[in-house]
Amino acid sequence: MFINGEFVDAISGDTFEVSNPATGETLGRVPDGDARDAEAAIAAAHDAFGEWSRTTAYARADILMTAWRLMGERASELAALMTAEQGKPLRASAAEVNYGADFIRWFAEEARRLTGEWIPSARANQRFLSVQAPVGVVAAVTPWNYPMSMLTRKMAPALAAGCTIVLKPAEATPLNAKAIFEVFHDAGVPSGVINMVTASNPAPIGEVFTSDPRVAKLTFTGSTAVGRVLAGAAGASLKRVSVELGGHAPFIVMPDADPVHAAKGAAALKYLNAGQACISPNRLYVPSNLVDAFTETMATRVGRITTGDGSVEGVGCGPLVNDAAVAKVEAQVDDAVAKGAEAVVGGTRLTEGDHANGHFFAPTVLSGVTNDMIIYREETFGPVAPIIAYDDPDEVIDMANDTNYGLAAYVYTLDLSTALKTVEALRFGIIGVNDVNPTSASVPFGGMKDSGLGREGAREGLSEYLETKTAGIAL
Repeated sequence: MFINGEFVDAISGDTFEVSNPATGETLGRVPDGDARDAEAAIAAAHDAFGEWSRTTAYARADILMTAWRLMGERASELAALMTAEQGKPLRASAAEVNYGADFIRWFAEEARRLTGEWIPSARANQRFLSVQAPVGVVAAVTPWNYPMSMLTRKMAPALAAGCTIVLKPAEATPLNAKAIFEVFHDAGVPSGVINMVTASNPAPIGEVFTSDPRVAKLTFTGSTAVGRVLAGAAGASLKRVSVELGGHAPFIVMPDADPVHAAKGAAALKYLNAGQACISPNRLYVPSNLVDAFTETMATRVGRITTGDGSVEGVGCGPLVNDAAVAKVEAQVDDAVAKGAEAVVGGTRLTEGDHANGHFFAPTVLSGVTNDMIIYREETFGPVAPIIAYDDPDEVIDMANDTNYGLAAYVYTLDLSTALKTVEALRFGIIGVNDVNPTSASVPFGGMKDSGLGREGAREGLSEYLETKTAGIAL
């Protein structure tokens, strides 16, 4: 763990094992912290806040830019570590390292742009001054599926704003988190400003994060169920809360679209990170007259994907995070097939040969999916593309919006008017129009409804860590 500028053991002395999800190989052991460790980390962050919040924006920006450069210099080793601990193919890991570094650079630049404003008064002898100030100590909880970029997307704006932070990384990927903390430490972040508690059981840490009065803000990325619990507990003490939660993204092919082009986009996006992404397309709506061409293209491309250890050249789909994740995907596919869907490609666990010791499910394309199937209603978080045929373009928007989630959506069309009307009608926070990568450090990321509160990235992402203070000044 990392508390008050030092890597330390848990107070209990306990540790837990970290393994490679593709091979079952033990990668190491890390401290198994509890509530006492979380309290010590919060105390360090609280003590460091006063001095750190008074540093100039330029000084904070310089430290962040150093961290950005160090992350670039260590990109190869960081990517190799991510592939070993999280499982995604090496090329995808390298892309995430770059993506994570972009957040550090973006918020380093934004730190220098923190401004206030003079506001006119009706009184001739009065002036108003509005300024922004850091909220205080931030408690952060990050996921395993993007184990580096989700840290930098929270840490960089918090530090840019002048906050201190205590982070609990996912229990599946603590070594990735340690590597990121080494980057920030080596960049010159002062003692106590960043702190990390690792734990095999997140519940006691979450209880401290949400109840300790020294914590001013909670930020969480993960499942809707856990996010709802944490946000509710934090709300009891009126902490600032931002949560980025689950998704159930529709992928809409409009009647005027090229089905082959759309299918290529869907295939490129769906199987990234073995489908373990909150913005992964989960419901592929295709006009009935285009569904054969779309499905054929999807099947051809997905059939070429090699599944295995992400460190092996040519592997395009790595393992799932654990056996429970495989079981969930298998149950959804079995339910769909039992109710009339067809597994055009894949549809089974992979358990033989090189897959014997890992958590693998074959990249799968399901045709004939209907709304009575579990996969139609629930997020899969796995390498399965359910294709749903539709006939009425006026109803497909209602079908897409018929979910409690509202994170990401995608639409393929050749008509500008159709694109704009669809963007306006969809109840999702992120929408890709003929685009399967509608994200960047410079744009807001977040969802509606059960997909969360607040935004990360862009100016909005920095605002999540700032309070507004207004002074009325009599002359």
